[in-house]
Amino acid sequence: MSNADASHFSQLEKLRGFDFWDRSLRAARHVVAPMVDQSELAWRMLSRRHNAHLCYTPMLHSSVFIRDLSYRKESLATCEGDRPLIVQFCGNNASTLVEAGLKCQHMCDAIDINLGCPQSIAKRGHYGAFLQDEWQLLKEIVSECHAKWSIPVTAKIRIFPSITKTVEYALMLEEAGAQLLTVHGRTREQKGPLTGLASWAHIQAVRQAVKIPVFANGNIQYLDDVRECMKATGVEGVMIAEGSLHNPALFDGVNPFVWDIIEEYLELATQYPCNLTFVRGHVFKMCIHAFDQYNSWRMKLGECKSLEAVKSVVNDFMGVLKADEQRYRDNPELFDFGSLKYPYWMCQPYVRPDPNAKTEEPSDAKRQKILSDAQLKNGLPEALQRLSKKKLKKALQKPHKSMSNIETPGRGKFEMCVECKSNARGLKCERECCKVCCKRLAVELSSNCSAHNFYYNKSTVRRKLEKVERDDNSVVGAMASST
Repeated sequence: MSNADASHFSQLEKLRGFDFWDRSLRAARHVVAPMVDQSELAWRMLSRRHNAHLCYTPMLHSSVFIRDLSYRKESLATCEGDRPLIVQFCGNNASTLVEAGLKCQHMCDAIDINLGCPQSIAKRGHYGAFLQDEWQLLKEIVSECHAKWSIPVTAKIRIFPSITKTVEYALMLEEAGAQLLTVHGRTREQKGPLTGLASWAHIQAVRQAVKIPVFANGNIQYLDDVRECMKATGVEGVMIAEGSLHNPALFDGVNPFVWDIIEEYLELATQYPCNLTFVRGHVFKMCIHAFDQYNSWRMKLGECKSLEAVKSVVNDFMGVLKADEQRYRDNPELFDFGSLKYPYWMCQPYVRPDPNAKTEEPSDAKRQKILSDAQLKNGLPEALQRLSKKKLKKALQKPHKSMSNIETPGRGKFEMCVECKSNARGLKCERECCKVCCKRLAVELSSNCSAHNFYYNKSTVRRKLEKVERDDNSVVGAMASST
């Protein structure tokens, strides 16, 4: 069979649209999103245990995936039970994305193009949501991937402020060859403190306009929100991101104790090793409300350098939370959880504060943290009390490190270089010069400075001086000939 015949055969066999969703994705309704450094194999397996029907890999960089074998192995670790699975790539070049997809299409059920990332790194790399205005480029990317891959191409997008333009955008991607769309109901500008609520009206309009399956993303904190979203928008499935990170059992409709779910995750992280940064990040997200009460344990977690260290810190911290839970059972009147729906030792959503809301005084948790920070600073030397919060944190994390530089916030009043009289001189420079002037003098004087330490030996100095002399002679000769 020729390559052309094989390509034609694969196109005939490739499932599309609702057939693809029903058969390859097993009619998935509960979907865990692609999250950078957060959707690794251990987390996906935990999510599948708790009623997630479909998982995405973390967002992978297509160009790095092509050229770096170790990146491919680490970022796309999978196992037999890790299906159905969709791999997500970011990129802005059709041929690069096609090549990346060809290297992994045998390991997954579909490949997703990230058109929704709103972060500054996506803006610098020119991918994600910062491609949503370049429709011709996106047509080329999606159509090429659809033509060359043996599995379907899908896309995750963000909305435009206009419902009409959002619908036109979705129809363009469908026409180009996308077999499923995930619509995040927020604009590119809705991120960080400006996140706000997602628009289900936009998602509903897309669902009614296209003839392919649609997943909704946004405003999901509990299982009831999943049901309400599907009813309001008519989508085939609902994708969760932060909701999963704070409560991996969200699709089960329960809010487990953090010690139960963390123990389960750490067992999987041992079975399916991953970067320690991922592990610490997951533990932090699941304990975010508990860390508001016990900030010192947050710092202890951040200092962990191995999985065993994480397990040890978590084990001790869970003992503290279990003691709180027992005291609550005996004397519930002693506890005030503020705006939390459940006690802080249970998995539950984290709600970002409204940037437009003005509160006259901080919450109890914030007040406690301010007081603890003040008490902490009062017990420190006067020099350290003047540090910013960032420098103080560094000083406390590395108590054995010399404080000679960190005790003085900034350079303060610095002296000028005695040569150029424009740059600040080096604090320990023997010539009281800046780096540039000290380097020049090291050549001219054949003398090294122990502070700047340029290590100019005699032969190097001689060659440089000879070059200076030749340049001077050539200038003098040119002047003589001109006269």
